[in-house]
Amino acid sequence: MLDVLIIGGGPIGLACGIEAKKAGLNYLILEKGCLVNSLFNYPKNMTFFSTSERLEIGGVPFMTTGPKPGREEALEYYRRVQIAFDLNIHRFEEVLSVQRLAEENRFEVQSSQEMYPTRKVIVATGFYDIPMKLNVPGEDLPKVTHYYDEPHYYAGQKVIVVGASNSAIDAALETYRKGAEVTLVVRGAAIGERVKYWVRPDIMNRIAEGSIRAFFNSQVLRIDPKEVRIQTPEGEQTLANDFVIAMTGYQPHFQFLQNLGVQLEGARKIPTHDVESMETNVPGLYLAGVVCGGLDTHLWFIENSRVHAEKIMQHIQHTSS
Repeated sequence: MLDVLIIGGGPIGLACGIEAKKAGLNYLILEKGCLVNSLFNYPKNMTFFSTSERLEIGGVPFMTTGPKPGREEALEYYRRVQIAFDLNIHRFEEVLSVQRLAEENRFEVQSSQEMYPTRKVIVATGFYDIPMKLNVPGEDLPKVTHYYDEPHYYAGQKVIVVGASNSAIDAALETYRKGAEVTLVVRGAAIGERVKYWVRPDIMNRIAEGSIRAFFNSQVLRIDPKEVRIQTPEGEQTLANDFVIAMTGYQPHFQFLQNLGVQLEGARKIPTHDVESMETNVPGLYLAGVVCGGLDTHLWFIENSRVHAEKIMQHIQHTSS
């Protein structure tokens, strides 16, 4: 019988494991991919908005060579943290179902490999696995991706980047600098307000000089093998195209939360939880990290949600004593 089973081996899942270990609890972390799987799938050249000390967990210093860490430095840091605390984590083991046995005051968690009885469950699954779809004809073509890795692949190609967030702007600038002919298609009237301050002047200058073409207040209507049809304020236009990078955002696995019995509130689908204990409407089931924000995935980051681990463990110890 486990005291705590943690679903998700990202930074916040690891933070929960650290606090569980400090509390002397019998715990297990289940991660369906590799360690910090979401960070592993970030673009290779990505730089965090936060400084390194704001990404630290468990009191382990995060040393970097520059003012803000990149993906490779973060992967190395969290790997070192896992080793330092000797965290009990099973990689490449996906959680399939969670059943609460109310009369026994415990849960049964079925993974792809085993069934685990546990007294408490923490969901720290993030949001990066499910992209927000365009829902247009042709979105399932091989030339369309919702995940951007690195720019060389797109050299010499006609690329449409959909979106105006950090991920979209990074993809547009990097592919342009590797020789792609880049067009931005933005639903709103301007580049996103949360774009990194040191990147914003770059993209604005590239658009102003015509190096990157931008359509604002526009949206994709249809994707075909060699072209894309978009709706603009001036009417419909058809653009020659080789690849579409749809950086339209991501969302938590809402169906998984609902299957657990977690209620979702309002149009933003905020999972019901107590902000002091992080316990959901399901007794003994907790949320940690960005999953708490529903569709408002910008509300929670590593730096402001790492405290969730401490709140949860304090509540578990208090209610168990």
